This record gives sequence, C-alpha cells and structure tokens, in this order.
Amino acid sequence: MISGPVLMAAGVSLLLAFLISVALTPLCRAWAVKRQFVDRPQDEGHKEHERPTAFGGGIAITAGILVPMGGMLLAAWLLADWPAGRFVFLDKWAPSWRPWLRGVVEKAPVGLSIMAGALALHIVGLIDDRRPLSARVKLLIQAAVTLAITAGVGVRSAEALGPLPAVLLTTFWIIALTNAFNFMDNMDGLSAGVAVLTAVVLAVSSMVAGQVFVPCVLMLVAGGAAGFLIYNFPPATIFMGDAGSLVLGYMLAVCAVMTTFYDPEMGTTPFGVLVPVVVFAIPLYDMISVIIHRLRLGVSIFRGDRRHFSHRLVKRGLSPRTAVLTIYLATLATSLPAVLLPVHGWVAALLIVAQCLAVVTIIAILESCNES
Repeated sequence: MISGPVLMAAGVSLLLAFLISVALTPLCRAWAVKRQFVDRPQDEGHKEHERPTAFGGGIAITAGILVPMGGMLLAAWLLADWPAGRFVFLDKWAPSWRPWLRGVVEKAPVGLSIMAGALALHIVGLIDDRRPLSARVKLLIQAAVTLAITAGVGVRSAEALGPLPAVLLTTFWIIALTNAFNFMDNMDGLSAGVAVLTAVVLAVSSMVAGQVFVPCVLMLVAGGAAGFLIYNFPPATIFMGDAGSLVLGYMLAVCAVMTTFYDPEMGTTPFGVLVPVVVFAIPLYDMISVIIHRLRLGVSIFRGDRRHFSHRLVKRGLSPRTAVLTIYLATLATSLPAVLLPVHGWVAALLIVAQCLAVVTIIAILESCNES
C-alpha cells in the first residue's frame, strides 16, 4: 500500500525535475548552437539525422535530476528536527514525515556520493560529445566511479554472497545498464522515453516496498528525461549525448540496487529481486543483441553502427517514430508486471518472468526472419 505522503513527495520530485529540464533544454540548445556544440551527420556514417543538431540536452537532464536532489537532501537536513509550531505544513504531516526526513538525512552521505558519481559521468560525457574519447578510457572512468559507489560507499546488492562478489556483481550491473542506455541513445526520443517508463515503474515498485528516498530520486530521473523528451521526440531539435545517456543509465542502475525488493516485514517475497531484470529487459536486449551482431562481424562492440533494435525495426519497414513507439510498448509490456513481483508468490513470479521472456523471444524471432 502506497501512502499519501510518499506519493505526494514522488509527485513533487517529478514536477520539479520536469520543470527544470523543460525550461533549461531550449537554453542549452541555443547555447550549443552558438558554440557549435553540435552533432554533424557527416562526421560518422551511422548517423541518421540530415542536418547538424545541437548537443547539450544532457545538461538539462542532469540539472533536472541533481538540483532537486541536492535541494531534497538540504531540506530534509533542515526540517528533520524543525521545532513544533514553527512550520504549520510540516506539523500537520509530522507523525508520518519526520521519521522519513530523518531517514533521508541518514542517507545524505550516500546521496551526495551518488550525485558526485553522476556529475563525474556527466562531465566525461560532455568531453566525449565535444571530442570523442576512446572506449577504454570511458570504461575505466565508469569503473572508477562505480567502484567508488559500490566499494567505497557500500551501495551494492547480493550481500549474501560476501563483500567481494557483491561489489563485483553490483559494479558489473551498474556499468552494464549505464552502457545499455548509452547504446539506446541511437534514435530520436528513444533513450529518454525508455528512461521515463522504466524509472516510473521502478519508482512504483520501491514505493510498494515502503521506501521514500529511492522513489523520489527515480521520479527526478523520470522528470528530467521527460522535460528533455519534449524537444527530443522525433524529429529532435537537440540531443542528450553521452552527457545525458550515461547519467540516466547510471542513476537508474544505482536506484535499482538501492531498491528494497525483499523485506519479510513488509510482506514482500524473494521474487522481488527479479524486478530490475524484468524492468530493464528491453534496454538489455538491445545492448546484448548489438554486441552479438558486432562480435559476429569481428568489429569493436563499441563501434557505432545501425544494428540496434530500433534500426532493425526501421529496416523492416517502420518509420523512425513508429519504431520508437514500438520500443516504448515493448518496454511497457515487459516492465509493468514487475510491480507485482515483490507481492506475489512463486507461481505469479514464474508467470511474470515467463511473460517477459516470451515478449523478448518473440521480438528476437521476428527480427531473425529474413535477416540479411
């Protein structure tokens, strides 16, 4: 059962991030055009846009996420021990809000560390958007940032396996999902739209688990991506670049790790641990299928091309906009049932996972037909 205060906090987070992103995106676009910070289609053969398009959308997305997140941590610190009678609205909700505010304050060091990691990846993305870095350099930086979070701050899952396996497994997960959203940023509106859908579904799952901090952060991610999506939906007038896609993938991966999917006291079942795999099935399918295609051809898995899921749909006759909408629907088909995983038994869990696998398998089969 999702409580009213948690729902309100998540809604405010979504609105704040959206307003910041939707207001900043056109300003970033104007700045990028003036500075010639643009993506030129002639630079690389796999680009599909016909004219130079501004980068800089990642700045608006990152600001939409990090500015309210920093404000949320500051507000929690200021209000957690606010004297009674000083703040009427807080006093009204005090019985339910104060414990949560103190919980957010306790998570402040972790939250600040996550923000620092996102900012580091954002800066690396901006540099790469301006002058491409090598895949090895980007991976090393991603690994360093992720290890600082998993080994340094303790944001990790699979603790039952022991400290080292937990760190390695969580680090691999965060790097994989970060790159999955980077890979998915290959068509107008795709990565941002999928980020909105998966963030909202994951936020609902974390709210069902009784969390406050994580769903609010996820709604910030959804709002930041949604504000940018208005200008990025086909035909896009601005791109997020690596400065945006790396931040989106990183934040979603970290929030998935921080979500409590199994808590006997909350009445949730162990099958909740499958939620991230189900929610992110389509981005992971896109990344894995592209890697397999490139390995078969003997080329670098980080070499840009038109072998992504979206490109393959277009090759089969769909327009770019229809291909993007189709992937949205596929994401919803696999991710929506994930909300039920933590609160149902093994039979329902098997059915949900089987449905997810069936959808992905159908996609793979249809894609393999008449493949050239």
